[in-house]
Amino acid sequence: MRQPQANLPWTGPGMQDDDERRILIVDDERSMREWLSIFLSKEGYTVDAAASGQEALDKIDVFRPALVIADMRMPGMSGIDLLRELRARRPELVVIIITAFGTDQTAQRVMELGAYDYFTKPFRIDDIQLVIQKAFDKIRLEQENAELRKKLKGPSSFQSIVGRSNRMQQLFHLIQRVADLTSTVLITGESGTGKELVARAIHEAGPRREAPFVAVNCAALPEPLLESELFGHERGAFTGAVTSRPGKFELAKNGTLFLDEIGDMSLTTQAKVLRVLQNKRITRLGGVSELEAAARIVAATNKNLEKMVATGEFREDLFYRLNVIPVHVPALRERPEDIPLLIDHFVQHIGEDIGDKSRYFSREARLILEQWEWPGNVRELSNVVERALVLSPTDEVGVDQLPPVIRRRPAAIPTPAVDFPAAGIDLERALENFERNLLLTALDRAGGVKVEAAKLLQISFRSFRYRLSKLAPEHLPGESP
Repeated sequence: MRQPQANLPWTGPGMQDDDERRILIVDDERSMREWLSIFLSKEGYTVDAAASGQEALDKIDVFRPALVIADMRMPGMSGIDLLRELRARRPELVVIIITAFGTDQTAQRVMELGAYDYFTKPFRIDDIQLVIQKAFDKIRLEQENAELRKKLKGPSSFQSIVGRSNRMQQLFHLIQRVADLTSTVLITGESGTGKELVARAIHEAGPRREAPFVAVNCAALPEPLLESELFGHERGAFTGAVTSRPGKFELAKNGTLFLDEIGDMSLTTQAKVLRVLQNKRITRLGGVSELEAAARIVAATNKNLEKMVATGEFREDLFYRLNVIPVHVPALRERPEDIPLLIDHFVQHIGEDIGDKSRYFSREARLILEQWEWPGNVRELSNVVERALVLSPTDEVGVDQLPPVIRRRPAAIPTPAVDFPAAGIDLERALENFERNLLLTALDRAGGVKVEAAKLLQISFRSFRYRLSKLAPEHLPGESP
């Protein structure tokens, strides 16, 4: 069998020629270069090889590998010298050192200089294969985090709100449209979806961004304290009121007052808030003079206020005053394509908080997180990620660090409703129709991006494209993924 040339990059079958899968092998032994190159190219990596440290440096800027496997002892520039030079030129580059003369002191020195891992010859190919796979998991995570940081700086991300699904893009557009208005806004959505983040985004995207944003949780305070919190009080208004105190309406000034969980407000307090919305004036508890209330009101609830109006639990006139501009925040299960982005977002920020940014989730753990329905929405996901990162004994967060209820429950699989006629059914055609509907639904969820649609269906891009070409060829107008 004719061996491929060791000085040419080899691309495995079906792999894209991109930086993310490129490996440079540096070894003065030709047999080692060719053996690793052939094996790794068969594994789907794009591989190039160099016979010396200087040749490797010459190829770095042209071949642009993401990972380098280098021998320790080579004529001229040693593996240690090459590692130092690579760290200086491209500090993000992942470097694995191999040697036939390893000691504990050598391994410690190599790791201190920034090598990702260290192997002593002879080594098992399965061992280095596993390390390479983990290294590329780390590389992918860092690249996604870099993309995430760019997105978080863009106008469509609204800082802490993370999402690229169609549902979230529609929400971003709505926030932009209402930000410049003065009308009241009612934000609805399940608990944990990020309603306060949306309220802050509306405030920060509009002309009131330099004025205060004041939030009040209407469910956290009993009625007397809530009224004092909202409207303020004068000295002596009630027992314990030893000094006068402004309320949230005053403190918000010309900014935004966010009334969270307004569905938990009593009917008495609702009537007083309605009066403020109508007259734009407030009176402190125990006071006689009226003060201006110029803040924009943004309210939020996880309850169905229309049903509460029907049962007399919420004032109809206040509901219509608040519901001038309705904004709904989708549940996380309604935008599953955002889960990977949210995981990386939390990994990045929690890693910064705990002072350890090297931790990442294994593929198996990520798959379980991406398949969970998240009844507690984004808040639940954030808590699970933080707990797993903090308690993990290693940099790789595995399935064992996930809560038992999540790792034991299988992902829900949709079951189609079948109208089974008395005369029987064409099983093949029924299965084709069901598969076609799943493909098109995933494509719609992914905004037409076929790579993302394949991820939603947990199949390869090639398999997705083949199935789509067979069952719905009209949805493949071009070659773009």
